[in-house]
Amino acid sequence: MRKRAIFAVLAAASALGGFIGPAAYADETVGDIQITDVSVNGSKSITVGLTDKTVTVSVTATDPSGIWDADFHLWRGTDPNNPDDYITPNEDTTPADCVAAGTTTSTCSKTFTFEPDWWLTDADAGTWKVGVDVWADDDSRTQRDAYANTRLQRFSKLTVNAGPEPIAKGKALTVTGKLTRANWDTDVYAGYTAQPVKLQFRKAGTSTYTTIKTVNTSSTGDLRTTTTASADGYWRWNFAGTSTTPAVSATGDYVDVQ
Repeated sequence: MRKRAIFAVLAAASALGGFIGPAAYADETVGDIQITDVSVNGSKSITVGLTDKTVTVSVTATDPSGIWDADFHLWRGTDPNNPDDYITPNEDTTPADCVAAGTTTSTCSKTFTFEPDWWLTDADAGTWKVGVDVWADDDSRTQRDAYANTRLQRFSKLTVNAGPEPIAKGKALTVTGKLTRANWDTDVYAGYTAQPVKLQFRKAGTSTYTTIKTVNTSSTGDLRTTTTASADGYWRWNFAGTSTTPAVSATGDYVDVQ
């Protein structure tokens, strides 16, 4: 089963000269079987906060005899036979949940659960590779140790507060906020430091935000700047995201300018 605890045991066995898992992987295809698509979490990044996140991984494959079964593994690192981390599906079943689309093609799926309160650490954020094994009804098979990539990210939050309000036109308006993201080492949301965040304004009666300036977060993830109040409208912070943290925008804070 998936569990860092199990992987740690296997790694310890390796250190003692008796590494027994995960199984050795190498790309191989026997027969006419072909993979046509692999999808992880609906082709979206996997964003995890402080609670468990379960995602579906699926493969679509074709073979003249039909598709019988599929299995998956997710891993991080450069060597599939000695990965930094390695997890297997929640379902320990054969065959997988396969849905036929005709006599030769099927889509097979299994689920994976990312658990921040147990095995995830901040170092796990980033790119994970998807290994796929598929079997056909005539025993044709294909094995790919890194058919696709997926991105695991630490869920982010962004707040905003603009004031004073109401405010006279032309006066200095102070806009504050905070950018935080899930810390899987400590199980809290912590400030994301030294990140560029855009201050944006949307005039009342319009639908488009305009960037006014860019401000870097402090050592605690806080944001603070001043600008000129010119019209009624909404102020927000907008963060573009990084490889380990998804983009996020604060809900606009309305300011009445008199």
